[in-house]
Amino acid sequence: MTVALVPLAFLMWAMTYPSRALPMLAPGIERLPAWAVTYLRLAGPAALAALAAVNCLLTTDKPPHLLVGVEPVAVGICVLVVARTRLLLPGVAAAVIVVAVVRALGIGA
Repeated sequence: MTVALVPLAFLMWAMTYPSRALPMLAPGIERLPAWAVTYLRLAGPAALAALAAVNCLLTTDKPPHLLVGVEPVAVGICVLVVARTRLLLPGVAAAVIVVAVVRALGIGA
């Protein structure tokens, strides 16, 4: 196990937290234009989705190429569940279950 990416995770948290916390901490946030509130509400999830997509859909080879396996399927299932339920936890749980079952059956690496 390596802790080399902990500083990067902390940096990502520090960069995205203000935009995610602003609607909770700033009084009168509802008086902002609708587009600004929407941007602030979606900035954190968009950054998280971009990081997840790169880490789940691309290999670490030089040059990177698209990953073929259960991971892209799990990402698709997660997106579908989140779009249907509007909740992140069930989508992530469904993706984790799919990957765990496929790997337990020995179908995917």
